[in-house]
Amino acid sequence: MKPAQIALPSVAQALPFYTNGMRIGLLGGSFNPPHAAHRAISQFALKRLQLDRVWWLLTPGNPLKNHDGLHALAERAAAALKVADDPRIDVSCLEAVIGTRYTVDTIIHLRRRVSGVHFVWIMGADNLAQFHRWKDWRRIASDVPIAVIDRPPQSFRALAAPAAQALARYRLPENQAPRLADQQAPAWVFLTGMKSNLSSTGLRNPDGSWRTV
Repeated sequence: MKPAQIALPSVAQALPFYTNGMRIGLLGGSFNPPHAAHRAISQFALKRLQLDRVWWLLTPGNPLKNHDGLHALAERAAAALKVADDPRIDVSCLEAVIGTRYTVDTIIHLRRRVSGVHFVWIMGADNLAQFHRWKDWRRIASDVPIAVIDRPPQSFRALAAPAAQALARYRLPENQAPRLADQQAPAWVFLTGMKSNLSSTGLRNPDGSWRTV
């Protein structure tokens, strides 16, 4: 059986709904598979950061990951729509439409095309731990505020990592998280209180198929 294909829309169609002045969180990833923790992180960020919406940006393929076992974009998008199950969460295949593979390029595109929106990049503490490996990570931090969601037991490793240390003076106290979307980058906050340890890696079988949960 051939893998599912996806008919890519125009850039305008690939952009979820927004209006100027909105506070929108960006959660990027492979979503291979999407799971309840993606939804929980998004709802947690919506509340703690006082966001209007969260966009799930499904990557065609993470440059830092092995693509063996990566399901077709159409399959991941369909599954993400089912998992999101919240009118404030939008699923987008924008990166496939605009041809970006790196977060920095996606953010540059969004800042140019959707200049009236207050974006916040959302990442887990596991990603902060290796953020210094991302292409032009300093440019990302200078272009958009970042919310880091604690994922125990990653806390110490993440906060001791090169990127966290380099950006330490720009970190907001956690009780100022609602201000993050309005801050001039670089600015970031480390949010505690999320307890889910679900991960896409843990929900994949050795052959790349998805486990049912």
